Amino acid sequence: MSAPPAKQWGTTPAISQSFPTESELASNDALIAELKRQNNFEGVEETEKRKQTLQLIQKVVVEFVKHVSRSKNLPQSSVDSAGGKIFTFGSYRLGVYGPGSDIDTLVVVPKHVTREHFFEHVPSILERMAPPGAIQELTPVPDAYVPIIKLELSGISIDLIFARLETASVPMSLTLKDTSILRGLEDRDLRSLNGTRVTDEILELVPQQKTFRTALRGIKLWAQRRAIYANVIGFPGGVAWAMLVARVCQLYPQATGSVIISKFFFLIGNWKWPQPVMLKKIEEGPLHVRVWNPQVYPSDKFHLMPIITPAYPSMCATHNITMSTKAIITRELHRGREITDRIFAGQMQWKDLFSKHTFFTDDYKYYLSIIASSRTKDAQHVWSGLVESKVRLLVASLETQESISVARPFNKGFDREHHCKDENEIDAVLNGDLRYQATNVKTETTDTVKDPKHAAAAQGDADGMAMPNGDSEVHTNGETVQTIYTTTYYVGLEIAQDAKRLDISYQTKEFSELCRGWQNYKRDLNSLFIVHTRNYDLPDDVFGPGEVKPTRPKKKTANKKRNADANGAEAIDDMQDVLNSNGIKRRRSDEKVPSS
Repeated sequence: MSAPPAKQWGTTPAISQSFPTESELASNDALIAELKRQNNFEGVEETEKRKQTLQLIQKVVVEFVKHVSRSKNLPQSSVDSAGGKIFTFGSYRLGVYGPGSDIDTLVVVPKHVTREHFFEHVPSILERMAPPGAIQELTPVPDAYVPIIKLELSGISIDLIFARLETASVPMSLTLKDTSILRGLEDRDLRSLNGTRVTDEILELVPQQKTFRTALRGIKLWAQRRAIYANVIGFPGGVAWAMLVARVCQLYPQATGSVIISKFFFLIGNWKWPQPVMLKKIEEGPLHVRVWNPQVYPSDKFHLMPIITPAYPSMCATHNITMSTKAIITRELHRGREITDRIFAGQMQWKDLFSKHTFFTDDYKYYLSIIASSRTKDAQHVWSGLVESKVRLLVASLETQESISVARPFNKGFDREHHCKDENEIDAVLNGDLRYQATNVKTETTDTVKDPKHAAAAQGDADGMAMPNGDSEVHTNGETVQTIYTTTYYVGLEIAQDAKRLDISYQTKEFSELCRGWQNYKRDLNSLFIVHTRNYDLPDDVFGPGEVKPTRPKKKTANKKRNADANGAEAIDDMQDVLNSNGIKRRRSDEKVPSS
């Protein structure tokens, strides 16, 4: 009697049903050991604290729903049964969180509880029910595209979002799988529910969750170290990387996490884009909403690396990818394949896969520094987020310039604080001068600051957000000092080999006008400049410990320069005059030393 056919996971049959070999199991053990050395796992005590914190949030939500129900004079039986439930999504729900990870948390309530109630009552109920001193941060952002309360509770960062169902109660037995619960919901509620629904579907669609989690931890760490992890900037975000790993798991259902990573680099590195990556066939549903379909929607045809979410309504999670970021992703996938091949051959180790990027140290000679600045900190959070949301558009525009083969954006911005004595010093700072950078304030990257208003604006929510009012921040300690806040985004330029001249004045002017055309832009508060920066003029604070900053090359002799001029790309080795003639100032090396 023949064995029953193996279950098919995903849209196509498995490539291999083979069980792991001894060497593959040993490689998986080595992978897990390296992930632990990289501090990728959280301790048992910290994980238990997360569970206790979520239990408190659940109690707060039930009390919140009861409070609103009583205020509406509902019968006591309705108050008692109204319920309210939290769901997690993102890295915590997927089981790939580590020390310091946020917990993305969805608050689901019945129809008589509104978003206005959420922002009015949840903060005060949290403060009343939390242990004394447990709340270190509580920031509501009600005007975001997906309204959010950013919370730090007992040392754990939590993002609370809200969704209201068209039901009289939300029991603890509720699941979000049935698409019928989506009927009659506002767009904002649909968006809020989407994160949890997608995460739950991913977990249901992989053969072995433990294997999936091991592989995803490795791929996430690799993508973060290689600086190709940022949806807003034009790289895949966490959900997209998770779906790619899940698809490979479907094709090798018995494999170890280490083998999944190896197959990941081979399969995804050779994927026939724009053929979409899907975990299941696109599902029809009860709503009149847009579902990804390039046959119906022409704009969907332009997605370069479409990765489609499995939960209805299916969407493309990677619509922000540009030609340049696709090229960088492809290079990194090929690098990953070469390394994993050598790992399995015993010639390299897993730590080699996770080595840090060389964006600043080795990859480019020329950079654009996009400097967003404001005269108050609150204004800067929103303004820098708005500028970040547009960087990928500048990249796409630069790609139309024949002299540029790749324009690679770095996946995070650098926040700096400057102390200026007069308008001349302020003007210098706005143009990229770092002589007035505050020496007592550490430069931080936007991913570590995690300001909720910046994040909301970066996600495309800025149109609904007002620019925070406030006077310029002036401090007097024997002399008047104006504080200027800057966030700098870097784009590495790879010049085409046969390029003779580079004129990007149109692209940079268009980008500047796009950002300054934002309806809440304030000229006396916000500023934006784009500066050409050579690799040896990059600020010291973009380099990590042990990294070597590029040095200024020695000047060529006349004969060598003539030979270089005949060799195409070297003809514009000194791009200062070319870029300056088109309205972009170049940062000089003597402008980067902070004053005391």
